[in-house]
Amino acid sequence: YNLVHIAAGDLLRAEVAAETENGKRAKEFMEIGQLVPDEIVVMMVKERLSRQDSQDNGWLLDGYPRSESQATALKKLGFNPDIFILLEVPEEILVERVVGRRLDPVTGKIYHLTYSPPETEEIAARLTQRFDDTEEKVKLRLLTHNSNVESVLSIYKDLIVKVDGTLPKEEVFSQIDGILTELLAKKEAALGSLAA
Repeated sequence: YNLVHIAAGDLLRAEVAAETENGKRAKEFMEIGQLVPDEIVVMMVKERLSRQDSQDNGWLLDGYPRSESQATALKKLGFNPDIFILLEVPEEILVERVVGRRLDPVTGKIYHLTYSPPETEEIAARLTQRFDDTEEKVKLRLLTHNSNVESVLSIYKDLIVKVDGTLPKEEVFSQIDGILTELLAKKEAALGSLAA
């Protein structure tokens, strides 16, 4: 779809890895499973959304906004999504998925020890786990998520499309593909009628 993928967590982890002042502050909150303060996250997301590629191609926010204040800040900054895809997955499955997730530091590819294991022993030997992907930290993140999710959903209630995230990944992708294809067709039709 040529959309710019913007994952707030990746932006934060890059700041943590670079040991910037924002990264050091963010890490303190991330380690205890709390949301990183808005003044840090909102500015990072705003900067990324403001880049030319995001303006030209459109964007996909992944895992953001996570609170009512973040959603409100996005709106105030003039960043309004066309659609809000809500992947529905029971908590016990989320915990299992996150705890088994591993990263290949060489290629950046994400694996899962059960669902998407590495192809070779060499790759398996170099896989790393994110510092916040432990069961304890995932459960803390879910508590934080659950206390904020309804207020975020209420802001985007007219844009929400629910997808069953427990289905096989090919089926989940197929549903999302259909949703995005339909959205893009509507946008092109609207642009076409404006140009006529």
